[in-house]
Amino acid sequence: MVTPSVVLIGVFGLLPVAWAVWLSFQHNDLLTPGQWAGFDNYRQLVHDPVFRDSVRRTVVYTVLFVPITLVLSLLAAAALNRRVRGISIYRLAVFVPVVTSTVATGVIFTWLLDPDYGIVNSLLAKAGLPTFGFFSSPDSALYSIVIMTVWGWVGFGALIYLAALQGIPQDLIEAAQMDGCSRRGAFWRIEVPLLRPVSAFLLVWLTINALQLFDEVYVTTKGGPLHATTVVVYYLYQQAFQYFHAGYAAAIAVVLFVVIAVITLVQLRLTRDASEAGGAP
Repeated sequence: MVTPSVVLIGVFGLLPVAWAVWLSFQHNDLLTPGQWAGFDNYRQLVHDPVFRDSVRRTVVYTVLFVPITLVLSLLAAAALNRRVRGISIYRLAVFVPVVTSTVATGVIFTWLLDPDYGIVNSLLAKAGLPTFGFFSSPDSALYSIVIMTVWGWVGFGALIYLAALQGIPQDLIEAAQMDGCSRRGAFWRIEVPLLRPVSAFLLVWLTINALQLFDEVYVTTKGGPLHATTVVVYYLYQQAFQYFHAGYAAAIAVVLFVVIAVITLVQLRLTRDASEAGGAP
């Protein structure tokens, strides 16, 4: 019964991973037969300043994107966990960015944040505030990517948090309120601690997605300006499909794979510990 799924995962999942590992030990341009290179590609990574800079940018992006998305998702879920008229419309509005195409999102934000004709700079100018270059400025391009991706992922986090909030027994909240606890106090002292397993899951899930940032960069800045948004996966893409250094790109992919595998193990540990510690407030 599971054979078709196993075959598909093997062909389109495990086989490409194994081929990438094999390719990482070669000098290969995808056009001519590869030559065995041993660990040369990995040694070159250590001395590659562009790769080091891409790692640094990826870390900066992850450090900004993950906590901001977590906090906004939690606050959005708390706001949506109410019985008010039209709440289904509000929930749909929050979730729409999640199902919106990355290309469409990139085009929308490119126009919104255009330094000359964008709506955002127009509003800032009318308010007497300084305008920004956003995607066209090396100083603000990466932060603009953060804003765009946070907008796209908050709906996902809010949906997960909302489902968890609705699964919390209301008896606990009512008992706390009977003891004199305010609704806000019950949220921070009872509900948030019970959300630890969900928070642990989202923390690692968002971190993994942040480390694989590519689509948004490709659509908006293409690694620029002045490599300000060249993150690890985009640098991998450049090496493989612009410079045809397939072996070197595969080495980058293997390193990224190892990092993500380690984070996945951490996810299992965090989820288990959070489930044990977060079972009660």
